[in-house]
Amino acid sequence: QVQLVESGGGQVQAGGSLRLSCAASGVDFSPYAMAWYRQAPGKEREWVATITTQGFTNYRDSVKGRFTISRDNANNTVFLRMGRLKPEDSGTYYCNEVPNARWLWGQGTQVTVSL
Repeated sequence: QVQLVESGGGQVQAGGSLRLSCAASGVDFSPYAMAWYRQAPGKEREWVATITTQGFTNYRDSVKGRFTISRDNANNTVFLRMGRLKPEDSGTYYCNEVPNARWLWGQGTQVTVSL
């Protein structure tokens, strides 16, 4: 069974930075494109960024230039470097395969950005 474990969240002031990690166990995730998603309280989960098997990346417009997704296939880990954080970036961040989110969602990691 595939398990996804997100970590690295926390509480930061606006303008600060965080680096999130997502470790996958029970699978070799190198053949899969991976993505980060987030969910703010009372809102639906939304896509944030994708990294393909070849390392090509794509981002939602609101995070372009501030967030960087990367992956370490040897360790089955995907990262999200977040900079110049804004309060609207707050939420629980998750990773999963894309485009099908084929694995059970992890617990996520909470990000809170305050003014």
